[in-house]
Amino acid sequence: MALRNIRINGDEILRKKSKIVTNVDSKIKILLDDMVDTMYENDGVGLAAPQIGILKRMVVIDVGDGNVYKIINPKIIETSGEQIDQEGCLSVPEVKKNIKRPKNVTVVYTDENGKEVTLKGQDLLARCICHEIDHLDGILFIDRVEKQVD
Repeated sequence: MALRNIRINGDEILRKKSKIVTNVDSKIKILLDDMVDTMYENDGVGLAAPQIGILKRMVVIDVGDGNVYKIINPKIIETSGEQIDQEGCLSVPEVKKNIKRPKNVTVVYTDENGKEVTLKGQDLLARCICHEIDHLDGILFIDRVEKQVD
């Protein structure tokens, strides 16, 4: 596996929309493995392909629930509830902000074996799914900070 360089806020690629993955082949599987290694090396719980300079709709997530999620072409099909908690991002180092997200999320995606999967996430997993999918659409978590009114 190879460690990839993480793009930092200000890099224009982080603001672009990612393209659909049309074929899950060995190159995509290697890229997903590289993303997992890069995420772990940088103490992250999630990483999206644009964060390593690749505009493909792919994310990896590990929230410590015993699973490593390798997600291709995700689509959120249902959300419910609300949570506000602190988020950070490997592409926006040393910044933490409280962000409002759904408490529960259902996402449909293709896994690394080309199979369609439906995943229901709550709490931290729901937050990570939303955060990483935002990256695929050129959105950073700092864009979601609620405006404070005094």
